[in-house]
Formats: sequence, structure tokens, C-alpha cells
Amino acid sequence: MMTPFIAEIIGTALLILLGAGVVANVSLKKTYGEGQSALVLITTAWGFAVFVGAYVTGQFSGGHLNPAVTIGLAVTGKFTWSLVPLYILAQVIGAMLGSWLNYLLYIDHYRITEDEDAIRGTFCTAPAIRNFKNNFFSETLGTFVLIFGIFFIASPSIKIDGMATENFGIGSLEALPVALLVWVIGMALGGTTGYAINPARDFGPRLVYQLLPRKNKKADWSYSWIPILGPLTGAFIAGVLYNVLMA
Repeated sequence: MMTPFIAEIIGTALLILLGAGVVANVSLKKTYGEGQSALVLITTAWGFAVFVGAYVTGQFSGGHLNPAVTIGLAVTGKFTWSLVPLYILAQVIGAMLGSWLNYLLYIDHYRITEDEDAIRGTFCTAPAIRNFKNNFFSETLGTFVLIFGIFFIASPSIKIDGMATENFGIGSLEALPVALLVWVIGMALGGTTGYAINPARDFGPRLVYQLLPRKNKKADWSYSWIPILGPLTGAFIAGVLYNVLMA
């Protein structure tokens, strides 16, 4: 039975498999994508990865696929707070699953790639210039734009048994505009931190990377709080501002 929990796992796994897959394709040794224009390929693929994940699961869970989306909608009263922990758990599990599948797919290329920074980059984000204050602002602003835009795109598309509250999400009609929103955020605002704008997208794959049997792992946990708290802060600010403007 396709429950919202299972749908969020599947949708987030598809998102990460396709999104991390394009990074692996342009970053690892002896792939067909090696040396190609990374910015265009990566931002385009991540945008349409969001489309695929949301389109497939939107009718079952609203295709949040991102704790920032879930929390932002809850702050505005468009989503039930009691479902937030379940959704976030599903999103983290899905992100780990998608990342692991991507690793298995490209495992031969991982084995011959020596640049550990490039390998870590196929799992999680890292700043172009390491300045935690500005990195935090970048993730906050990028996520604010994403969530504030989604507020005007999402519709009351989720029917959950036993819930009287009208729950909003991203259905099949909303999946494409959200994908375009992610695409333009990546092209315009992603140059500083790699635009995680999704705590599950960064934390789950970073944990998978930490668990890999590699000798020279550099998971960079000292930075990992930024792509978690930055997006959550951006989502909260977007929700508060939306409530003020639309009151």
C-alpha cells in the first residue's frame, strides 16, 4: 500500500538518485559525462529530478521530498504538524537510499577516482569559499526563495485518512513549476555552496559517504550543520513572511 511515508521515501530516493547521479557523471573518472559543462548539466538534472520525484509521489504524499518544504508548509498552516516528524524521517531514509543506489551504479568509477573532494561532492555539498557566516546566509536565502515560491504553487492535494486538516503539497500539475524554480535557484544562487536547500538531501548522503569503506574519507561534519540549519531557517522565515503578507 502506497502510504505518504512510503511515497516520501520513494520520491526522495528518486530525487537523490538522479541528482547525485549527474554529479557523479561529471565528476568521476572515465564516465561519459566526465569533463562536460558541470553547471548546466547539474542544475538542469537537479531541477528535473525534483520533477520526477514530485510527479511520481505527489498524489500520495504531496511530493515534499524536503524537510524545509514540510516545515515551511506547517508554519503557514498548510500542513499538519503531527505529520512533520514522519515526513522528515521518510525523506532522510529516501535520501540515503538514493545515494546508496547511485554509489552502486557508479562503483567502478568511484574505485578509480582518487580526488576525494570530487567523490564527497557526489554525496553532499561543500562551500566554494569556506566562510560559515556567508555559507549559512546562502543556504538560508536559496531555501527562502524555494519555499516562498512553493507557497504560491502548492495546492491542497493530499488526502490522508483520519486527517480533517487540509494538507497542501506538490501534485502532478505543480511538479513542473517547482522543478523550474529549483533549476533557476541552482543557476543563479548555487555558486556559493552548491545549493543544498534541503537538509535531507545533504545529511542522508553525507551519512552514507561516512559509512563507505574508503580510506581517505573527508565527510566534513564541521560544515554539515549549515546545509541543515540554513534551509530550515529559510523555510521558517518564508513561512512567517507569507503569513504576515497574506493575513
